[in-house]
Order: sequence, then C-alpha cells, then structure tokens
Amino acid sequence: MERLQKYLAECGIASRRKCEQLILDGKIKVNGTVIKNLGIKIDPDKDIVEYDGRVVAKVQHNIYIMLNKPTGFITTVKDQFGRPSVLDIIKIKDRIYPVGRLDYNTSGLLLLTNDGDIANKLMHPKHEIDKVYIAKIRGIPDDKDLDRFRNGLLLDNRLTAKAKIEILKKINNDALVKIVIHEGRNRQIRRMCELIGHPVMTLKRIKIGDLELGNLKVGQWRYLTGEEVQYLKNL
Repeated sequence: MERLQKYLAECGIASRRKCEQLILDGKIKVNGTVIKNLGIKIDPDKDIVEYDGRVVAKVQHNIYIMLNKPTGFITTVKDQFGRPSVLDIIKIKDRIYPVGRLDYNTSGLLLLTNDGDIANKLMHPKHEIDKVYIAKIRGIPDDKDLDRFRNGLLLDNRLTAKAKIEILKKINNDALVKIVIHEGRNRQIRRMCELIGHPVMTLKRIKIGDLELGNLKVGQWRYLTGEEVQYLKNL
C-alpha cells in the first residue's frame, strides 16, 4: 500500500506537491470514485487510478532533461493565453514536466523529468538547494542596497531567506549581478530587485545545485549524464 499522491508522482503525472493539489481539486479517481482525501492509500496491483479520464501506471523508465529555456516560453503545461510552453521545444513521446518554474521573460537552466521524488526534492525548501542567476539590473546598487538584499526582504508578509548578490561589472549606468537564492517564490528575484530600487532588465538561471548550464545553447536541451542523475538521487 502507498499514498495516492506518491503513486501519482511515480507515474509521472506531476511533482508530489502538484499531485496533492490534483487530489484536492477532485481530478483523481480511484476505482471510479473521485478522491479528495490526501491520506488515502492504494494498492497499485489492485486499484485502478485515473487522471483526466485515463488510467495511470508507473513509469517504466525515468527521464531527466536539462533545457536552456528561451524567454517567451511558459513552464506550465497549459496556458490560458495560448503562449508557447517549454514542452513544445522538447518533442519526445514520454510524459515529462518542468521542475519548478522560470517565468515567461526569464531564460536559462530548467530541469524536466517524470521522476516525482526527484522533483519533490529539488523544490522542497528544506533542502536549501542553491540556484544561481545572472541578472542585468537598472542602476548600480550601493552597499546598503546589497546588504538589504542579502539579509532578507519582506515579500507577501514574510521575509525571504538570506541570499547572495555581487556586482560582476558595470554596464554604462546599469549593473550585471550574480544572485544566489535557495527559495522559489513567485518572481522572487524580480520582486526583490524592485524592492531595493534596481528592477531586473534581463534574468538568466545558470546553475541549480551542482548542475550547470555550461555551453548549452538557448533553446537546446540534453539528457542528464549518469553522474548528474546520481547527484540528484543523493540529495
């Protein structure tokens, strides 16, 4: 017996957290009955689980992909405005989903997988996995601005965790900065930069934990190496 949300994640439906929301939203059936209880356990050998009108089964093999996401693409499967999704770039038969999000105007390293446990590890705040970004921001922050950013800013009535920021170079009257955070709040870096008075002009993620974008070109993707997959499993 195993928890329904864990089973759904292992079937490649979504991350475990997202699967919990699907259950709460009444999108999952077990043996023909809609389930809205997160505590339910199922027997994969006997119970029939359905999502979106189809029976789901465990993934036979796990897939791990790194994409250099271009701007102008969303990281959700569907969009009410009809904007292109990162899944339009990666044309494979297997069902995969993005791990976390990069907003529409942000580029860079995005992981996609059908391994719900790995996705859950990467997104859960308790693991404090560093994410590294390069941003061009308007104006040049002084030491006071940088210290405010590093020590935490109030977003949604809650302080952000301590972060890192350093100026890499000055471009006319603007600055290129390196930012390291381990949280994943909605548009967090953009909002933090706005709060210190230096809004983001461009934003690119270059690293998640030990996984680096390297020389992967914009719009290109590749499968993770065995060493990279093992790193994720050891988190």
